[in-house]
Amino acid sequence: MELILWRHAEAADGDPDASRVLTARGERQARRVAAWLLPHLPRRTRVLASPARRAQQTASALGLPIETDAAVAAGPLEALQAARWPERASCTVLVGHQPTLGQIASLLLTGTQQEIAIRKGALWWFERRVRDGATQVLLRAVIGPDLL
Repeated sequence: MELILWRHAEAADGDPDASRVLTARGERQARRVAAWLLPHLPRRTRVLASPARRAQQTASALGLPIETDAAVAAGPLEALQAARWPERASCTVLVGHQPTLGQIASLLLTGTQQEIAIRKGALWWFERRVRDGATQVLLRAVIGPDLL
């Protein structure tokens, strides 16, 4: 399985939090990352996003169908369960928020939940594989919109 953690792009301040929208800069960030990501995605990719407006807007930059699940923003274990990690055979792009995405990255990299910062609009791409009978988690890519 491949799991891509994509933090929503820059959003305007406001209340209620779930209704915050992307800024013009955030829209550019989402488009830039989506343009890089789209040609690299496996054919059967699932896009799973938080119901927050800024996450939905970020995910929509891919132009693929979006599944919405509040579990994406509920916590790292809930988000991993919603993504069906590691059982799902294909790729899932999980579009969400801090600190949940950083906590997921920590769990995948170290097996413990710690605080890792993921920049707005950035993505972290993980792959789970079995080699010589041992399960491995690989960090395939870390891409920030400022690098594209």
